[in-house]
This record gives sequence, C-alpha cells and structure tokens, in this order.
Amino acid sequence: MSNPPIVSLIEYEDASPEVRAVYDDIMATRKSDWVNNFWKVLAHDPAQLKRMWESLKQIMGPGALDPLTKELIYIAVSATNGCEYCTYSHTASARAKGMTDAMLMEVLAVAGKANETNRLANALRPPVDEAFKPRA
Repeated sequence: MSNPPIVSLIEYEDASPEVRAVYDDIMATRKSDWVNNFWKVLAHDPAQLKRMWESLKQIMGPGALDPLTKELIYIAVSATNGCEYCTYSHTASARAKGMTDAMLMEVLAVAGKANETNRLANALRPPVDEAFKPRA
C-alpha cells in the first residue's frame, strides 16, 4: 500500500478557477471525466501544475516517437527511479495504447539490463570507442 500524500488532494469542486482550467484541459486532452491524483496534489501550486501539465502534454503529444513507445520509455524510467505512482499510471496508459504483458516484461528486462551494464561501465570506466562517437 502506498504512503499517504504529503498534501491533500484538491478535488475539482474545491479548486480555484485557475486550477479548474488546467483540470478541464487535462480531461479534454485525455477524453476523460476525471483528473488523476498526481495533478490533484500539484494543484497546491497552480503555476507548477500548469507548467507541468503543459510540458507533459507537449512531450507526450505527437512527435517522432509513437504514443506507445513514449509510454514504454516512461514505464522504464519510472520503474528505474522507483516511482510507484508513475509506474502504475503509465502502465495503465500503455495498456490502453495496446501494450501486452509480454511487452511490459520485455521493457522492464531491457531497463534492468541497462541499469546493470550502466553501473558496470561507470565503475570500470572503459574509454568510449571511437566507432561510437559522432563524426563531424
């Protein structure tokens, strides 16, 4: 079970107009009738709430990577950082975009292996091969 939040959740009906505007955009963008708890705790700082939402919306929006790939990356980083909330949240989002259990297990295996090899490389400090460096 997760620990209780550090600050209370600000529900829609208790939110300021500034916070409600962000909540409305979250629901419209996600085609949802609810706002998840991450945003409800950030609502204690309306400027940060808006900045975080606008940034996330831009980064997770259309780009060179497809939406499922972005979610898989988010899961890998969240699991590596030990963020229970983000791991659950982005796993749910990835499942809605077509992720299978096999894909989840594979992305976690890749993230785990990357962590292992990164730690070994950081400890052993091999010089970067010239073939890996960008050419001018």
